[in-house]
Amino acid sequence: MSALSDDDRDDDESPWRFAVDEVGEDAPEPETIEPESPELENVVFVLLGVALSGFIFYAALGSL
Repeated sequence: MSALSDDDRDDDESPWRFAVDEVGEDAPEPETIEPESPELENVVFVLLGVALSGFIFYAALGSL
C-alpha cells in the first residue's frame, strides 16, 4: 500500500508494488546466485564467532 491517499497520488502511479507480469507463471526467471569459494577473511570471522560462542557456553556452564 502507498502512504499517499488516492487523492494525493498521481494517476499513473499504481498502489501495487509489483505489476501483474512480474509475478505468477509469466514472471521472468530469477537470477541464480553462483556459489564461490570462501575468502580467508570470512572464514576467520566465522571461526572467531564459533570460538567466542563456545567460550561463552563453557564459562556459563562452568559457573554452575
